[in-house]
Amino acid sequence: MAGALIKKGIDHLKSKEFRNYLMSTHFWGPIANWGIPIAAIADTKKPPEIISGKMTIALCLYSAIFMRFAIKVQPRNLLLFACHITNETAQIIQGCRLINYEYLGGKEAAKTKAAAAAVVAT
Repeated sequence: MAGALIKKGIDHLKSKEFRNYLMSTHFWGPIANWGIPIAAIADTKKPPEIISGKMTIALCLYSAIFMRFAIKVQPRNLLLFACHITNETAQIIQGCRLINYEYLGGKEAAKTKAAAAAVVAT
């Protein structure tokens, strides 16, 4: 049973349709776009003072528009949809970090923590 399933999978990978898919913009467009959510996920480890609110909003809007496009285009581009839903999630997390830092006391807490660390270091 498992052998037949593996053989069927290998036959699919060898098919002309799959090779055509790998050479299409339905594959390479989303692959190129994955750099944006990967960078956003990596940026969650950086301090919140470097977050650009304008860019975060722009990327949220961009991903929302292209999520809709990925579903509406025929045939549906689920790889593009996955890329943009990942980016939307990462940008919302960055936006929440920015709001917490700028407007909900995160900046003051960071200053207090830095001052306390300076006192301990001396």
